[in-house]
Amino acid sequence: MAKRKRLKLKEPFISIGRIGGIILAIILAVFLFYRYEIHTIKRLGYSEKASQFILFNFKKSYVKSVHYSDTLNAAFESDSYNEKYLKYYAQIDYYKGDLLISNINSLIEKKYSVSEINVILAHGSLEDVRDFAKRDKVVYLDEYFEYSFARIRLYDRYLAYSDESGENAYNTIVYVNLGIDKEEYNEPYLVTKFSKDMLINKHFSLNKNFVPDNLVTISSEDSVDEGIKLNGEAYRAFKQMKSDMNKEGLDVLINEGYRSYSDQEELCDYYRNLYGDNYVSKYVALPGFSEHQTGLAIDLSSTSTRTFSNSKEYKWMLDNSYRYGFILRYDSRLITETQFNSEPWHFRYVGSDISNYIHEHYMSYEEYYAVNLFK
Repeated sequence: MAKRKRLKLKEPFISIGRIGGIILAIILAVFLFYRYEIHTIKRLGYSEKASQFILFNFKKSYVKSVHYSDTLNAAFESDSYNEKYLKYYAQIDYYKGDLLISNINSLIEKKYSVSEINVILAHGSLEDVRDFAKRDKVVYLDEYFEYSFARIRLYDRYLAYSDESGENAYNTIVYVNLGIDKEEYNEPYLVTKFSKDMLINKHFSLNKNFVPDNLVTISSEDSVDEGIKLNGEAYRAFKQMKSDMNKEGLDVLINEGYRSYSDQEELCDYYRNLYGDNYVSKYVALPGFSEHQTGLAIDLSSTSTRTFSNSKEYKWMLDNSYRYGFILRYDSRLITETQFNSEPWHFRYVGSDISNYIHEHYMSYEEYYAVNLFK
């Protein structure tokens, strides 16, 4: 039987194979080294994209020399990255959004310091900061922005109101945040989402289609008329409050709860026909501006006297309603903020956290909102 001849590769092919193998080994080694370097950088906290930028731009030694920074990470990821400002990025507070790095660059170009940039970023959205950065540099930021609830988009209005009214910085910010620097019912903030901490007044309005969440019908034992409705959480708090009041021999009934936009229109027309436009503008909220449309407001009456403000129940409410999440909404001493005349019968459910705070600090709900909730 004839032996098979073994096939031998010619020397050139062997050389090519060896070279190919060496190239593949080099590629694998480079890739493994690359992944090792990326992994090392990512362990510092940086994203994949930022790590690639750091590696290919020879910034590894720099990032190892500084503490990890979300802002620095965002800078390395951003098309707006500017090498000139590298030393600033790690010192500036992070806010999520595509405009962050370009905003920082603009503020640095305006000669704002790192601390000033952090102040500006803390007082508005990134869109607000972008617009603010277009103006000439503001020299005295602390005049208003020492207060956390000041907003950079309102800076010009703060200046104008302060110049006109002579109010101090705190009051100026509160009043402008609330829109009090504008005429009543003029260019109001439109509130679209129901919440127990929502603010509705002559500068914060609801549209005609707004209906509060979880409306329930109040039982006849708790109300003057049938069919009065209230937010369910507010009603449960009222029931507990009324029960505890009854234990002390006192009692209240709800005269008014939820009123729709159309209900408020009818009410305005009724008083307008009786007393004229001036009466309505002074004493009745226009449609969309009534707190009753929130389903969180109640008007109360005493079962023992016709004048609620003279009743023992009213005194009890002043002393205790905050424990159940209610506040006297229109206090005669707080008309500057509320812009409504005193209504001793009108209480508003805001939840116990807010009602306790307001009771402890004695302030209008407007002031509380302007300081703690205004965006």
